[in-house]
Formats: sequence, C-alpha cells, structure tokens
Amino acid sequence: ETHKTMSARLVKKILNEQNHFPHQLIKEEEEEDDENYEEGSTAPSTINPFDLLNDDDSEPEHQGDESADETSVRRDAKEETSSVKSSTQVSTSNPKSKKKKNKKKKSKDNAVTSKRGGEKELDLILEDLALNANSSSEQHVSTEEKAVNAKNKSKSVKQDAVSILLVDPKHLSAENELIRIFGSKVVKSFENSNNQPSSSRQMRGVRRVRYNLKKTFLVTPANTWLPCDDSLSMEFLETKNGYNYFRYVYSPSYSQYQNSFEAAKAINDINGIASILQHRPYHIDSLLTMAEYFKVVGEQQMSADTIARCLYALECAWHPMFTPLLGNCQLKYKHDANKPIFIALFTHMKNLDRRGCHRSALEVCKLLLSLDSDDPMGAIFCIDYFALRSEEYAWLEKFSEAYKSDNSIWLFPNFSFSLAICRFYLEREASKDASIDSKKSSSSDLMTQALMLHPSVIKKLVAKVPLKDRAWTDILKHAFFRSDQTGILSQDHLINIYVERNYLIWRLPDLQKLLIAAAKQVIETLERNKSEVNDWACVRKEAFSSEKNEYGHLLVSNFSDAVNAIPQENLQQFMGIPRAGEAVPDENQFANQHGNGHAPRGVANRNALAVLFESMLPWVTYEEGGPDVNQPGDGEQDNQ
Repeated sequence: ETHKTMSARLVKKILNEQNHFPHQLIKEEEEEDDENYEEGSTAPSTINPFDLLNDDDSEPEHQGDESADETSVRRDAKEETSSVKSSTQVSTSNPKSKKKKNKKKKSKDNAVTSKRGGEKELDLILEDLALNANSSSEQHVSTEEKAVNAKNKSKSVKQDAVSILLVDPKHLSAENELIRIFGSKVVKSFENSNNQPSSSRQMRGVRRVRYNLKKTFLVTPANTWLPCDDSLSMEFLETKNGYNYFRYVYSPSYSQYQNSFEAAKAINDINGIASILQHRPYHIDSLLTMAEYFKVVGEQQMSADTIARCLYALECAWHPMFTPLLGNCQLKYKHDANKPIFIALFTHMKNLDRRGCHRSALEVCKLLLSLDSDDPMGAIFCIDYFALRSEEYAWLEKFSEAYKSDNSIWLFPNFSFSLAICRFYLEREASKDASIDSKKSSSSDLMTQALMLHPSVIKKLVAKVPLKDRAWTDILKHAFFRSDQTGILSQDHLINIYVERNYLIWRLPDLQKLLIAAAKQVIETLERNKSEVNDWACVRKEAFSSEKNEYGHLLVSNFSDAVNAIPQENLQQFMGIPRAGEAVPDENQFANQHGNGHAPRGVANRNALAVLFESMLPWVTYEEGGPDVNQPGDGEQDNQ
C-alpha cells in the first residue's frame, strides 16, 4: 500500500508540473467543493447534471495530499475486488439514495481512467530517464546488459546481411528483362520466329503433347516439358541461428537411376547417361552432364534449355517451408544431394549474362550466395560484376557494408576496384542529385588504394583488355607495376579470377582515364615516400596470410565467357543429325515410353546420345504410327 501511495504521489507531482492533465486539477477542486457542500448545507432543488460526473466521496480538504493519496489507494483496492463483494460493501456501509450511487459509480470510472493515464505517462517518463542514464554513464551498465546489447547488435548485423540478399522475383525472369530492354513486340516476334519450324522440317503426323505445368520462380517452363514426379524431394533438418536448414532426398526409384549414373560416369559413358534421361527425363545429374556436353559441342541454346529443365525439377521438389528468396534458408554444399542446385544456378547465371540479362544474373547470384554462407561456388567474386553491369551502384555499396560486419570484403581484388568504379558513377549522379551522399571517399582515392593493394592487376589488364594508350608504357616501366605476380598464392589466384571476369568493364574510356590517373598518383606517392611500398606489402601479407592457395577450388575458367566448341562438321559426323526431310523422334515420345524396356519405333537400334540430341529440337515430331505419347503414371516410371 505504501508503494502504491508513493506511485500515486509521484504521478500527481509529475503531471501537475508538466500540465499534462489540467482538467484533472479542475475536477479535484470541483469534487472537494461538492463534498463540503453536501456535509455543511442542504442540497439545492435544482442539480446540474454535469456535476455528477466530477463528484466523489473523498475526505475533507484539511487532510491534505496524504488523504487524497489514501483515497486513490482505496479506489485501487476496490477495483481488484469482485463486483459482488464491492456491491455488498457499498450497500451495507454507505446506504444512500440511487442518485448518490450513480454519482459514485461515474466518479469511480473517471478516477480509474485518470489513474491509468497517469501510470502510462509515468512509464514513459521512467523509460526516458533510464535511456538517458544509460547513455550518460556506461559504468552503471551491468555485464548482463552489455551482453544483451551485444547480442542485439549482432542480430541486427545478421538481419542486415539477410535483407541485402533478398531476391526480387520479378527480376529473376530473363524474359521480363528482355522486354524491359527491347519491348514486348520485339521479344514476341523473336520467339515466334525461333519456335516456327523450317520448311524442310514441317511437322508431320501427331502433334506435340502440351501440359499445364507448375509455375516456378527460377525459370519459366515451356508447355512442351513433361510434368515432374515426386521422386526428388526436400526435407527440413533444423533451425539454427535464425536460418532453416534443408537437404534434398531421393526416392528409392530415383536412387537406382543415380547408381546407374555413377556407373556410367565412372567409365565416361555419355550414351549411358543419355539413356538414363530417356527413362527419367528429370534426373538432375544427367541433365547437368548433358548441359555441359551441349556447351562443349557448341549448342549453347540446348545447354541453356537443359539447365532450365534441371532448375525446374529442383524447384518443384522444394519443401513448403523452403523460402530461399527471403535469404533465411540454408542448403549446405557438404550434402551430396544439395550440390546440383549450386552447379545449376551458377551455370544459369552465366547463361543469363551471355544473353545480356545482367540484372537477372545479379538476382541469381544473390540467391546462390544466400543458400550457403560458406559460398562454395565463389559467387562473392562475381556479384560485383553483375551489379556494375546492371548499374546497381547504390546496392553494391550497401552490400559491401552490410554483408560482412568486419568490413574485410574490400580487401578482395574485385571489390577493391569495383567499389572505386561504383563511387565514380555515384559521384556523377551526385552532381545531378543532391540527395546522394557524396561525403564518402572519392573514386580516385579508392582506385589509388586498390592499386596499392593489388599492383599486379595493371599488367594483366593491359594484356587482357587490351589497354593501348601510350601512357601505359611508361606506367609499366615503374618497378611497382612491372610484375604481374604478388608472390602470394591466394591473392594472385583471386586477381586472375577478377581479370577474367571483369576485364570487359575496363574497355570504357572514362574508366581507363580513372585508372591512368590513379596509377600516376601511386607513382608520385611512392617517389615522395618509398616506405609506402613496405607498408602495403605488410597489408597484403596480413590480408592473405595463408601460405597455401585458399581459393584453389575455384577454377578461373568457371568465371570466363570463353567456350571451346567442337566444329560443326565433326559434330554432325559424331551425332548423326538427320538431313533435311528426314523424320526425327519426339522427346515426349521416347521420354514417356512405358516401362516395358523397349525403345519406341524410330528410336530402336539408334545411338542414345543422338536421340537425346534430336529431342531437344522444338520442331521434332514422329510420323503417324509412332509410339503412344501419353505420359505413364508415377508407378510405371518407378518400375522401369
């Protein structure tokens, strides 16, 4: 009761000082006047009905503030009792008229309302006082509070890292990006011209079967693709540190085909792998192998289409809780069943880049980077390239600040130079838009810093781009830029990846001028202070401290756009592509054959690889009298 009395006093004092509730003071004065009037005189014949709202059963004025506080405490006690007990006490202790009872009830409600408002105001004031005390003196903060603050800070950093990798579904589609670039009419006319069969290969016989397939985010399935079965699925493992962990799982029938694939792979039997796809058209590892084969033989479109089918099957197997576009799911690469999606996404990202869909490639790269925090595919070493090509300069700066809490990402060669380029274009925008932050380091300073840290990039870029300005001859004569190696294995490997991936950007004249100016500034700085060479050498050794190549698992060729293709003449001799006018088999027919083990008509005794190759052509069909094209049930596929 003493605690409640003190709280009421403090509420009354604070509210009176700040004048938050002036009507409360007026109400108390009116209540006291009414009480004195009732005790000392007779009630008038006419009563103002509004006085009933402000009247109360408080003590006389001579009791002072203590009496008023005790009255509020008694009101509190009455609120906590039951309605039956309260009504009984009122009726026995103070039997008055009905008007008096109504007046007491209304006065009590007003007192409760004012008291609750005062308590809320007191909580806000005490909270402000606590915040001010914590900010003014850190020595009063306990060890537990510091631990909680550190935990909250790390949680906010993790949330920033997750939010920066959110994937925009509308930018995942290459078709949407092509429409934004060229317009819908141009894209549709191009697609119609590609899908129309040539005059020499007019469709004869049965029509291709078309299906209503499940809509997916990663790719847009063609209506001639086959539906996926449930032989490939995904299971939920655990929730840890705010991330949901998942893993792909195989059904028993899928495992049998997986064993067959491993056997064919061990003896390099490409026809055996093609045969697997005849019976299991969405076998993931076989699709990845055939996509790589199509790329080597020069059929880039077939390779991209095979990767798209692979991604479609992988997405159809997603768990209902698997929401990778939000950046809160993990598929660890250490699980063998999870590895194909990383390979497929990385290949799909490169295919999008070749088509000029850099924004779509950026979104796929963000997805690839968010699936495994260990980044097994090295997506961090090409995400800056796609951000620059899609002109997402502000996002790239934000990403470099939020992705790693220790700000060590700028030490990588790609981010050292890409952040300087990013700042160069943002400075241009800042000159037109005053709302853009221009207080950060200038692009020339960032480029100078990048050259100090990675001097061997200059000589590699001059040879790769190539850079033919006469100024580069003088720059390369300087001892600091003379070598194309730093002597640190990890750094040299990352520089090779950067040059192979990003060299196209340096063909822009404005960026070449920026690089020349920064190189000359480095030479002038080293001539004034030669100790800078040793200082930056120490920084390199500290940044790349390992004596081994930590990034040797990342092949430089994986970041290259160059493709070594077999000549078309050799391809025709090997594959046996039919000549004009010959009938070729349809994919839906050989892929959907019944589980009797026999190949359909027109395919028997033929090379399985040739049949698979022909089936990828959109105009392929069978003559009349071909095999049944109806899709078998899941049980029939499982029994094959």
